[in-house]
Amino acid sequence: MSDLPTFVQGLPKAELHLHIEGSLEPELMFELARRNRLDLPFRSVEEVRAAYAFGNLQDFLDIYYQGAGVLRTEEDFKDLALAYFRRVAADGCRHVELFFDPQTHTDRGIPFAVVADGLLAGMAEAETSLGVGSGLILCYLRHLDEDAAFPPLRMAEPYLDRILGVGLDSSEVGHPPSKFARVFRASRERGLKLVAHAGEEGPPEYVWEALDVLGVDRIDHGNRALEDPKLVERLVADGMTLTVCPLSNLKLCVVDDLAEHPLKRMLGLGLKATLNSDDPAYFGGYLGRNWIATADALGLTKAELVTLAKNSFTGSFLPPETVQARLAEIDAYASSSAYSQ
Repeated sequence: MSDLPTFVQGLPKAELHLHIEGSLEPELMFELARRNRLDLPFRSVEEVRAAYAFGNLQDFLDIYYQGAGVLRTEEDFKDLALAYFRRVAADGCRHVELFFDPQTHTDRGIPFAVVADGLLAGMAEAETSLGVGSGLILCYLRHLDEDAAFPPLRMAEPYLDRILGVGLDSSEVGHPPSKFARVFRASRERGLKLVAHAGEEGPPEYVWEALDVLGVDRIDHGNRALEDPKLVERLVADGMTLTVCPLSNLKLCVVDDLAEHPLKRMLGLGLKATLNSDDPAYFGGYLGRNWIATADALGLTKAELVTLAKNSFTGSFLPPETVQARLAEIDAYASSSAYSQ
Protein backbone atom coordinates (compact mmCIF):
# COMPACT_ATOMS: atom_id res chain seq x y z
CA MET A 1 0.00 0.00 0.00
CA SER A 2 1.37 3.40 -0.98
CA ASP A 3 1.99 5.65 2.00
CA LEU A 4 0.71 9.21 2.33
CA PRO A 5 3.97 11.06 1.42
CA THR A 6 4.48 8.90 -1.66
CA PHE A 7 0.90 9.39 -2.82
CA VAL A 8 1.00 13.15 -2.25
CA GLN A 9 4.33 13.57 -4.01
CA GLY A 10 3.07 11.82 -7.12
CA LEU A 11 -0.31 13.55 -7.20
CA PRO A 12 -0.30 16.26 -9.91
CA LYS A 13 -1.10 19.60 -8.32
CA ALA A 14 -0.88 23.37 -8.73
CA GLU A 15 0.04 26.08 -6.24
CA LEU A 16 -2.15 29.19 -6.35
CA HIS A 17 -1.01 31.10 -3.25
CA LEU A 18 2.73 31.64 -3.11
CA HIS A 19 4.56 34.89 -2.37
CA ILE A 20 7.89 34.53 -4.13
CA GLU A 21 9.59 36.89 -1.67
CA GLY A 22 8.35 34.57 1.07
CA SER A 23 10.39 31.70 -0.37
CA LEU A 24 13.66 33.45 0.51
CA GLU A 25 15.51 30.94 2.67
CA PRO A 26 18.05 32.27 5.21
CA GLU A 27 20.92 30.62 3.33
CA LEU A 28 20.03 32.46 0.13
CA MET A 29 19.45 35.64 2.10
CA PHE A 30 23.04 35.52 3.34
CA GLU A 31 24.37 34.57 -0.10
CA LEU A 32 22.64 37.53 -1.75
CA ALA A 33 23.74 39.88 1.03
CA ARG A 34 27.36 38.86 0.37
CA ARG A 35 26.89 39.17 -3.39
CA ASN A 36 25.47 42.68 -3.03
CA ARG A 37 27.83 43.73 -0.19
CA LEU A 38 24.99 44.32 2.27
CA ASP A 39 24.98 44.03 6.05
CA LEU A 40 22.23 41.98 7.69
CA PRO A 41 20.96 42.52 11.23
CA PHE A 42 21.57 38.79 11.84
CA ARG A 43 24.87 37.07 12.49
CA SER A 44 23.94 33.61 11.25
CA VAL A 45 21.36 31.47 9.48
CA GLU A 46 20.39 30.07 12.88
CA GLU A 47 19.71 33.55 14.21
CA VAL A 48 17.44 34.27 11.27
CA ARG A 49 15.49 31.07 11.83
CA ALA A 50 15.16 31.89 15.52
CA ALA A 51 13.51 35.16 14.51
CA TYR A 52 10.78 33.23 12.70
CA ALA A 53 8.60 33.03 15.82
CA PHE A 54 5.59 35.10 14.90
CA GLY A 55 2.70 36.07 17.13
CA ASN A 56 0.64 37.49 14.27
CA LEU A 57 0.72 38.62 10.66
CA GLN A 58 2.45 41.93 11.39
CA ASP A 59 5.33 40.23 13.26
CA PHE A 60 5.95 38.19 10.13
CA LEU A 61 5.65 41.15 7.75
CA ASP A 62 8.27 43.13 9.67
CA ILE A 63 10.97 40.50 9.02
CA TYR A 64 9.61 39.66 5.55
CA TYR A 65 10.23 43.19 4.27
CA GLN A 66 13.63 43.26 5.95
CA GLY A 67 14.69 40.05 4.20
CA ALA A 68 13.48 41.29 0.80
CA GLY A 69 16.06 44.06 1.02
CA VAL A 70 18.82 41.71 -0.21
CA LEU A 71 17.12 41.37 -3.60
CA ARG A 72 18.80 43.90 -5.88
CA THR A 73 19.48 42.54 -9.38
CA GLU A 74 17.76 40.52 -12.09
CA GLU A 75 20.06 37.64 -11.17
CA ASP A 76 18.88 37.82 -7.55
CA PHE A 77 15.23 37.56 -8.56
CA LYS A 78 15.96 34.77 -11.03
CA ASP A 79 17.89 32.82 -8.39
CA LEU A 80 15.06 33.34 -5.89
CA ALA A 81 12.50 31.98 -8.36
CA LEU A 82 14.60 28.98 -9.36
CA ALA A 83 15.32 28.03 -5.74
CA TYR A 84 11.56 27.91 -5.14
CA PHE A 85 10.77 26.01 -8.34
CA ARG A 86 13.35 23.32 -7.59
CA ARG A 87 11.62 22.63 -4.28
CA VAL A 88 8.09 22.65 -5.60
CA ALA A 89 8.95 20.47 -8.60
CA ALA A 90 9.99 17.76 -6.15
CA ASP A 91 6.52 18.05 -4.57
CA GLY A 92 4.71 17.02 -7.75
CA CYS A 93 3.68 20.55 -8.67
CA ARG A 94 2.92 21.15 -12.35
CA HIS A 95 1.83 24.81 -12.28
CA VAL A 96 2.29 27.85 -10.03
CA GLU A 97 0.57 31.22 -9.99
CA LEU A 98 3.03 33.21 -7.96
CA PHE A 99 2.58 36.57 -6.28
CA PHE A 100 5.18 39.31 -6.26
CA ASP A 101 5.17 42.67 -4.48
CA PRO A 102 6.65 45.32 -6.80
CA GLN A 103 6.14 48.14 -4.28
CA THR A 104 8.41 46.35 -1.81
CA HIS A 105 11.19 46.76 -4.36
CA THR A 106 10.39 49.95 -6.29
CA ASP A 107 9.98 51.88 -3.03
CA ARG A 108 13.65 51.13 -2.28
CA GLY A 109 14.84 52.13 -5.72
CA ILE A 110 14.79 48.81 -7.58
CA PRO A 111 13.30 49.30 -11.08
CA PHE A 112 10.14 47.35 -11.86
CA ALA A 113 11.85 45.84 -14.91
CA VAL A 114 14.63 44.36 -12.77
CA VAL A 115 12.07 42.52 -10.64
CA ALA A 116 9.82 41.39 -13.48
CA ASP A 117 12.59 40.40 -15.89
CA GLY A 118 14.43 38.43 -13.22
CA LEU A 119 11.32 36.52 -12.12
CA LEU A 120 10.21 35.85 -15.69
CA ALA A 121 13.66 34.50 -16.57
CA GLY A 122 13.50 32.11 -13.61
CA MET A 123 9.97 31.06 -14.54
CA ALA A 124 10.99 30.35 -18.15
CA GLU A 125 13.96 28.26 -17.06
CA ALA A 126 11.81 26.33 -14.57
CA GLU A 127 9.35 25.40 -17.30
CA THR A 128 12.13 24.21 -19.59
CA SER A 129 14.31 22.41 -17.07
CA LEU A 130 11.82 21.30 -14.40
CA GLY A 131 8.53 21.00 -16.27
CA VAL A 132 6.74 23.45 -13.97
CA GLY A 133 4.67 26.09 -15.74
CA SER A 134 3.77 29.35 -14.03
CA GLY A 135 2.10 32.72 -14.20
CA LEU A 136 2.76 35.99 -12.43
CA ILE A 137 0.34 37.94 -10.21
CA LEU A 138 1.22 41.51 -9.23
CA CYS A 139 0.10 42.29 -5.68
CA TYR A 140 -0.76 45.69 -4.24
CA LEU A 141 0.32 46.38 -0.66
CA ARG A 142 -2.83 47.13 1.30
CA HIS A 143 -1.11 48.92 4.20
CA LEU A 144 -0.27 51.71 1.72
CA ASP A 145 -2.95 53.97 0.27
CA GLU A 146 -4.69 53.25 -3.01
CA ASP A 147 -2.90 56.03 -4.86
CA ALA A 148 0.38 54.17 -4.22
CA ALA A 149 -1.01 51.15 -6.11
CA PHE A 150 -1.42 52.95 -9.44
CA PRO A 151 2.30 53.47 -10.22
CA PRO A 152 3.11 49.72 -10.24
CA LEU A 153 0.08 49.12 -12.46
CA ARG A 154 1.43 51.72 -14.89
CA MET A 155 4.92 50.20 -14.67
CA ALA A 156 3.41 46.82 -15.54
CA GLU A 157 1.94 48.08 -18.85
CA PRO A 158 4.79 46.65 -21.00
CA TYR A 159 4.35 43.27 -19.25
CA LEU A 160 0.58 42.86 -19.42
CA ASP A 161 0.92 39.96 -21.85
CA ARG A 162 3.08 38.17 -19.26
CA ILE A 163 1.12 38.99 -16.09
CA LEU A 164 -1.96 36.93 -15.24
CA GLY A 165 -3.57 39.24 -12.76
CA VAL A 166 -3.34 41.42 -9.68
CA GLY A 167 -3.79 40.65 -6.00
CA LEU A 168 -4.02 42.35 -2.63
CA ASP A 169 -1.74 41.38 0.26
CA SER A 170 0.13 42.63 3.35
CA SER A 171 -1.57 43.81 6.58
CA GLU A 172 -5.25 42.89 6.35
CA VAL A 173 -6.93 44.24 9.51
CA GLY A 174 -7.90 47.88 9.10
CA HIS A 175 -7.41 47.78 5.33
CA PRO A 176 -10.64 46.50 3.77
CA PRO A 177 -10.74 45.47 0.10
CA SER A 178 -13.03 48.40 -0.71
CA LYS A 179 -10.06 50.69 -0.11
CA PHE A 180 -8.71 49.49 -3.50
CA ALA A 181 -11.87 49.58 -5.61
CA ARG A 182 -10.53 52.04 -8.21
CA VAL A 183 -7.21 50.31 -8.87
CA PHE A 184 -8.90 46.91 -9.13
CA ARG A 185 -11.36 48.37 -11.64
CA ALA A 186 -8.44 49.79 -13.62
CA SER A 187 -6.70 46.41 -13.46
CA ARG A 188 -9.78 44.62 -14.79
CA GLU A 189 -10.02 47.14 -17.63
CA ARG A 190 -6.51 46.06 -18.64
CA GLY A 191 -7.67 42.46 -18.97
CA LEU A 192 -6.10 41.19 -15.74
CA LYS A 193 -7.59 38.56 -13.43
CA LEU A 194 -8.35 39.69 -9.87
CA VAL A 195 -7.59 37.97 -6.56
CA ALA A 196 -7.41 39.31 -3.01
CA HIS A 197 -6.44 38.20 0.48
CA ALA A 198 -9.58 38.27 2.58
CA GLY A 199 -10.78 36.52 5.71
CA GLU A 200 -7.38 35.48 7.05
CA GLU A 201 -7.31 37.81 10.06
CA GLY A 202 -9.95 40.18 8.68
CA PRO A 203 -13.70 39.59 9.22
CA PRO A 204 -16.19 37.93 6.84
CA GLU A 205 -17.19 41.43 5.70
CA TYR A 206 -13.83 41.67 3.93
CA VAL A 207 -14.69 38.58 1.90
CA TRP A 208 -18.03 40.12 0.92
CA GLU A 209 -16.20 43.28 -0.18
CA ALA A 210 -13.68 41.30 -2.21
CA LEU A 211 -16.59 39.64 -4.02
CA ASP A 212 -18.96 42.55 -4.47
CA VAL A 213 -16.74 45.65 -4.51
CA LEU A 214 -13.58 44.30 -6.15
CA GLY A 215 -15.28 41.57 -8.19
CA VAL A 216 -12.48 39.05 -7.61
CA ASP A 217 -12.06 35.80 -9.49
CA ARG A 218 -10.52 34.04 -6.48
CA ILE A 219 -10.27 34.51 -2.69
CA ASP A 220 -6.90 34.06 -0.98
CA HIS A 221 -7.32 32.43 2.45
CA GLY A 222 -11.03 32.91 3.24
CA ASN A 223 -10.95 31.03 6.57
CA ARG A 224 -13.26 33.42 8.39
CA ALA A 225 -15.93 33.08 5.71
CA LEU A 226 -17.09 30.06 7.72
CA GLU A 227 -18.39 32.44 10.39
CA ASP A 228 -21.11 33.61 7.98
CA PRO A 229 -23.47 30.88 6.65
CA LYS A 230 -24.85 33.21 3.98
CA LEU A 231 -21.34 33.91 2.77
CA VAL A 232 -20.58 30.20 2.60
CA GLU A 233 -23.73 29.70 0.50
CA ARG A 234 -22.59 32.48 -1.83
CA LEU A 235 -19.08 31.08 -2.22
CA VAL A 236 -20.44 27.59 -2.96
CA ALA A 237 -23.01 28.89 -5.43
CA ASP A 238 -20.36 30.94 -7.25
CA GLY A 239 -17.86 28.08 -7.27
CA MET A 240 -15.36 30.54 -5.82
CA THR A 241 -11.90 29.09 -5.23
CA LEU A 242 -10.28 29.62 -1.82
CA THR A 243 -6.49 29.40 -1.69
CA VAL A 244 -5.99 28.02 1.81
CA CYS A 245 -2.58 27.93 3.55
CA PRO A 246 -2.64 25.63 6.61
CA LEU A 247 0.96 25.85 7.88
CA SER A 248 0.85 29.62 7.42
CA ASN A 249 -2.35 29.74 9.48
CA LEU A 250 -0.66 27.70 12.20
CA LYS A 251 2.53 29.77 12.23
CA LEU A 252 0.62 33.07 12.38
CA CYS A 253 -1.72 31.78 15.11
CA VAL A 254 -4.82 31.93 12.91
CA VAL A 255 -5.38 28.39 14.23
CA ASP A 256 -3.89 27.01 17.46
CA ASP A 257 -3.56 23.42 16.23
CA LEU A 258 -3.42 21.99 12.71
CA ALA A 259 -5.97 19.39 13.80
CA GLU A 260 -8.41 22.31 14.25
CA HIS A 261 -7.85 23.73 10.77
CA PRO A 262 -11.11 24.31 8.86
CA LEU A 263 -9.95 22.81 5.54
CA LYS A 264 -11.80 19.51 5.92
CA ARG A 265 -14.93 21.37 7.01
CA MET A 266 -14.60 23.60 3.95
CA LEU A 267 -14.62 20.56 1.68
CA GLY A 268 -17.58 19.11 3.55
CA LEU A 269 -19.54 22.31 2.99
CA GLY A 270 -18.84 22.16 -0.73
CA LEU A 271 -16.34 25.02 -0.79
CA LYS A 272 -13.74 24.91 -3.54
CA ALA A 273 -10.68 24.90 -1.29
CA THR A 274 -7.08 24.42 -2.39
CA LEU A 275 -3.86 23.72 -0.45
CA ASN A 276 -0.94 26.16 -0.68
CA SER A 277 2.23 27.22 1.14
CA ASP A 278 1.94 31.06 1.24
CA ASP A 279 5.45 32.07 2.46
CA PRO A 280 7.16 28.69 2.82
CA ALA A 281 10.61 29.85 3.96
CA TYR A 282 8.99 31.55 6.94
CA PHE A 283 6.13 29.19 7.72
CA GLY A 284 7.83 25.83 7.95
CA GLY A 285 6.98 24.07 4.75
CA TYR A 286 6.66 24.12 0.99
CA LEU A 287 3.72 22.71 -0.94
CA GLY A 288 4.32 19.01 -0.23
CA ARG A 289 4.83 19.61 3.47
CA ASN A 290 1.53 21.52 3.66
CA TRP A 291 -0.28 18.65 1.93
CA ILE A 292 1.23 15.90 4.06
CA ALA A 293 1.00 17.66 7.44
CA THR A 294 -2.58 18.79 6.82
CA ALA A 295 -3.74 15.42 5.49
CA ASP A 296 -2.22 13.70 8.49
CA ALA A 297 -3.65 16.16 11.04
CA LEU A 298 -7.16 16.19 9.56
CA GLY A 299 -7.35 12.60 8.37
CA LEU A 300 -8.01 13.60 4.78
CA THR A 301 -9.12 10.73 2.60
CA LYS A 302 -7.77 9.81 -0.81
CA ALA A 303 -10.95 11.22 -2.36
CA GLU A 304 -10.48 14.51 -0.51
CA LEU A 305 -6.85 14.74 -1.63
CA VAL A 306 -7.90 14.13 -5.22
CA THR A 307 -10.57 16.82 -4.88
CA LEU A 308 -7.97 19.29 -3.58
CA ALA A 309 -5.67 18.49 -6.50
CA LYS A 310 -8.48 18.97 -9.01
CA ASN A 311 -9.53 22.21 -7.35
CA SER A 312 -6.00 23.54 -7.74
CA PHE A 313 -6.31 23.28 -11.53
CA THR A 314 -9.98 24.21 -11.97
CA GLY A 315 -9.31 27.21 -9.72
CA SER A 316 -6.28 28.26 -11.75
CA PHE A 317 -6.16 30.70 -14.66
CA LEU A 318 -4.89 28.04 -17.05
CA PRO A 319 -6.63 27.56 -20.43
CA PRO A 320 -9.59 25.11 -20.26
CA GLU A 321 -7.87 22.53 -22.44
CA THR A 322 -4.83 22.48 -20.14
CA VAL A 323 -7.07 22.12 -17.09
CA GLN A 324 -8.87 19.16 -18.66
CA ALA A 325 -5.56 17.48 -19.44
CA ARG A 326 -4.41 17.88 -15.84
CA LEU A 327 -7.72 16.52 -14.49
CA ALA A 328 -7.31 13.45 -16.68
CA GLU A 329 -3.76 13.08 -15.38
CA ILE A 330 -5.03 13.20 -11.78
CA ASP A 331 -7.71 10.57 -12.49
CA ALA A 332 -5.16 8.27 -14.11
CA TYR A 333 -2.76 8.66 -11.20
CA ALA A 334 -5.46 8.13 -8.55
CA SER A 335 -6.80 5.00 -10.23
CA SER A 336 -3.33 3.47 -10.50
CA SER A 337 -2.27 4.32 -6.96
CA ALA A 338 -2.44 1.72 -4.22
CA TYR A 339 -3.06 4.42 -1.60
CA SER A 340 -6.46 3.63 -0.08
CA GLN A 341 -6.99 5.75 3.05
